[in-house]
Amino acid sequence: METEIEKMSLESKDLVAERIEQMKALFPEIITEGEGSIDFERLRLILGDEVDEGQERYAFTWPGKADAIRQAQIPSTATLRPDKESSVDWDTTENLYIEGDNLEVLKLLQRGYHGKVKMIYIDPPYNTGHDFVYKDSFQDSIENYKEQAGLSGQSNADTSGRYHSDWLSMMYPRLRLARELVAMDGAVFISIDEAEIANLREIGDEVFGPQNFIAQMIWSGGRKNDSKYISVSHEYVLCYAKSVDYLVEHGIRWRKEKQGLQPIYAEYERLLELYDKDYSRIKEGLKSWYKALPDASPSKAHKHYSSVDAKGIYFPDNISWPGGGGPKYEVLHPVTHKPVAVPTRGWLFGTPERMQEIIDQGLVEFGEDETKVPCYKRYLKDTETEVPYSVIYKDGRAASKRLAALMGNKVFDNPKDEEIIAELISYIDTQDSLIMDFFSGSGTTAHSVMMRNAIDGGRRRFVLVQLPENLKLNLEKTTKQSSRKVLEDAIKLCDEDGVPYTICSIAEKRIRRAGQKIKAEIEEGNKQLKLGEEPKKVPDIGFRVLKLDSSNFDKVEGGVLIESIVKAGRTYEDIIFEMMVKWGLDLSLPMEETEVLGYPITSIAADELICCMDEGLTIDVLEAIAELEPKRVFFLDSILTDTVKLNAAQIFKRASERAGIEIELRTV
Repeated sequence: METEIEKMSLESKDLVAERIEQMKALFPEIITEGEGSIDFERLRLILGDEVDEGQERYAFTWPGKADAIRQAQIPSTATLRPDKESSVDWDTTENLYIEGDNLEVLKLLQRGYHGKVKMIYIDPPYNTGHDFVYKDSFQDSIENYKEQAGLSGQSNADTSGRYHSDWLSMMYPRLRLARELVAMDGAVFISIDEAEIANLREIGDEVFGPQNFIAQMIWSGGRKNDSKYISVSHEYVLCYAKSVDYLVEHGIRWRKEKQGLQPIYAEYERLLELYDKDYSRIKEGLKSWYKALPDASPSKAHKHYSSVDAKGIYFPDNISWPGGGGPKYEVLHPVTHKPVAVPTRGWLFGTPERMQEIIDQGLVEFGEDETKVPCYKRYLKDTETEVPYSVIYKDGRAASKRLAALMGNKVFDNPKDEEIIAELISYIDTQDSLIMDFFSGSGTTAHSVMMRNAIDGGRRRFVLVQLPENLKLNLEKTTKQSSRKVLEDAIKLCDEDGVPYTICSIAEKRIRRAGQKIKAEIEEGNKQLKLGEEPKKVPDIGFRVLKLDSSNFDKVEGGVLIESIVKAGRTYEDIIFEMMVKWGLDLSLPMEETEVLGYPITSIAADELICCMDEGLTIDVLEAIAELEPKRVFFLDSILTDTVKLNAAQIFKRASERAGIEIELRTV
């Protein structure tokens, strides 16, 4: 360990530098002597035949692409400041809502969330000629962010010569950074319409690799009759995996839950109690129930699952070899003891021994006598999932109506359907997945995550990012009357709560109300439980609000603080969060204000990080903190006396050696 306390870098993770170091580790012989840079000619020799030396090749490009690439490479010196007042369940929640430019935020999240996000869903601007396209700046990203938050009503006019180029330059660096956050078994879903679907597919293939393209899904949201030629009533969802090879290698398959199963199980339980295990009567009752269902009921799609026995509901399925050519052998009828009729295509099971195992398990339904070909019992409980379809049919108006009812008025134009996004999540997630949306708009993804958790008791977390677009300025620039009405109602809602006139204020209110609705429904359901039934738990319906801002410190050069100056108006909590961001800690970790020998400290996640920011820090206190064996310790440089600074590194070096761990020290 160093004898001096290392200065904290105030830059976000440098992805380019990291890639260079990885190349140097793989090919140490490519490092030039003295300069330490990469000798690409030597690298070409090492790679040999794998180097493409062709002069002509296909490439997708546009004016401004080089700048877009550089945008993803420039580290950020910004920070995220906590807003407890706007948050819900600050101390216990693991969810995050971040107000700010998603380009900067994605850079800041690289250290703490790299390779940890199971699914990203985004619904970016569709480039209709009226949507805002971010004006990313190389010079001062934070000032640029503040400007675009106020001028978000600017449109990317379709008469502009850079109509597509501006949109592509906005999307490209964000997708590059997003890919870094996705877990190896994770995926990205991107909603888009006709205007940019072809271009989005091109940059998606470039960023994620064409080999990781999963599907181009179609989301049909209801027919429109105002078109001159063809009613375009759908949009697209492009899906990319982080690594298809990883999914194949680990046997990971995506499945969706079949709809309408719970009512079937409920009716089966009712009939089971009514007819006291008389399975023939239960079967007839279940058939009658299916017949009475309306055609639109999702349960009716499973009406072939009407046979029942002691193991549950099943469908008497075909027991023959798919495609023909299967094995043919004798199978004796359990009553007549004569060989039953053999399927024309042969038996489904390869050997008589395997067939007998299936029979012994009670999974074969025989006919009245040997003249009938038996059936394979396929139980509903074993077939509750299916392969997701690339076409989704769901009226988009339903989501708008539900949201308007939740908010008391229509305050969002064309919100995404929380049920559809919850379904997309179900394809790939586990119950503890991290879900991200960095064009979060109305907050639909947060609503969807809470819904999924309410259904299965999961602990999924969400991270949402949204530019705080100014609603009043948007209203000034909007001419469409229906959109003006929506903005006016949203502004009224902000007035009621005394919150800023931003889309973030409205989205946060939507998440709060959605959470409360989910909580109320669970609590009401728990009141109706039968004896012995376990009550459902209310999921995490809280969220920490963080806001993008410039660093809490002045005098920053090359990402390293050279003079300890905390900006006016910044709090200890602001500083703590900047350290968590720059150190790469999870921003939902619990915090505790406590004391060591009477000296106040802030402990993050049971001493994952200890922050010391008050005057009066002594060697005795340092020794006591070292006994806690924290992983990281942070000091404000201004509170360190020469004596304390001289001894601190040695104290923690000894503690590291005792504990067999490295305790990192940083100061700013």
